[in-house]
Amino acid sequence: MITIYHKPTCSTSRKVLQMIRDAGHDPVVIDYVVAGWTRAQLLGLFAAADVTPAQALRAKGTDAAERGLIGTDDETILAAMVENPVLVERPIVCGPGGVRLCRPAELVADTLAR
Repeated sequence: MITIYHKPTCSTSRKVLQMIRDAGHDPVVIDYVVAGWTRAQLLGLFAAADVTPAQALRAKGTDAAERGLIGTDDETILAAMVENPVLVERPIVCGPGGVRLCRPAELVADTLAR
């Protein structure tokens, strides 16, 4: 099973979703901006993807800098991500090959491998 944490208005996220479908998969699509995150969920995804909250922080097109999140500690970033889901970089894909923050989009190939 493949799961994509997706933001429909993001071109990279749409590209990754299409790449998954073009590879013959019917993924579970979670609009994480609508669904939101829990702290535990983010910690699990980040650990599996081998990224830190700071590495998964989306600064472009968000108010991360205004919130003082750039260069701050992981706990502060996590709390902000739970409060405002758009602060998480996208898309995150879970598949047989592991969990990846698929930016650039081509990283999705790693998650599709068995």
